[in-house]
Amino acid sequence: MPYHWPMLGIDVQGSAGASGGPFCGALQLVANATSLGGPETLVEHRASEEGANAVSPPGLLRMSVGLEHADDLIADLAQALASA
Repeated sequence: MPYHWPMLGIDVQGSAGASGGPFCGALQLVANATSLGGPETLVEHRASEEGANAVSPPGLLRMSVGLEHADDLIADLAQALASA
């Protein structure tokens, strides 16, 4: 049976202009990527990919959940939220 990669859409809001950029920069385990297919957890900040004429909300992130232990992912997301 093939493994189906879970995809999440996340809207990060906060004091940094409601931007997902600082959140992505604070991640330590989760990698930033434009291609969301792989065994590791990857995140993409849509507005950064779209450039100056971005139509996506500034906090929108797409995340492809990989094979890491759930506790490790939760800890990485929590510390990134706390520091962003």
